[in-house]
Amino acid sequence: MALRPGKCYRGVDKPPYTRKEYIRGVPQPKIVHYIMGDPRRDFPIQMSLVVKEPVQIRHNALEAARVAGNKYLMKKCGRMGYRFQIRVYPHQVLREHKMACGAGADRISDGMRLAFGKPIGTAARVRKNQPVITVWVDPDKVNDAKEALRRCAMKLPVSCKIVIEKGKELIKQ
Repeated sequence: MALRPGKCYRGVDKPPYTRKEYIRGVPQPKIVHYIMGDPRRDFPIQMSLVVKEPVQIRHNALEAARVAGNKYLMKKCGRMGYRFQIRVYPHQVLREHKMACGAGADRISDGMRLAFGKPIGTAARVRKNQPVITVWVDPDKVNDAKEALRRCAMKLPVSCKIVIEKGKELIKQ
């Protein structure tokens, strides 16, 4: 069955549903790596992708943003010329009540009776002004890092802004 649109799950309107020890059949998050690049080196510039409103971001959207941003940075900065980190973890379990559709579905479906839903994925609950992705680079690669974060923002279901947290004085205008 295909994925439902991201707008179905991006609202933070339900209570948290995170206790995986009580929930059977929760799929693992699709995020492969949370830290990429060179994690040991200390870079002078730190910039983050910050969300503008509270939202839930599904694990597949986080993975798509990671792939897009990391691929661009690796091409522009080299394999060890940056550090890229996803700062949120998808704890929230998403549920879906699968309805039968097609000819004769009315005989086997109960409609919305007992419609609690089965786990279909996970999402990260993000507060307003919380950083989702952070990139550390050298001063000559600032524009490449901004472009990588912009590409990451295209994959997320919320409007974002890029904030330079450390090293503003090192950037040449």
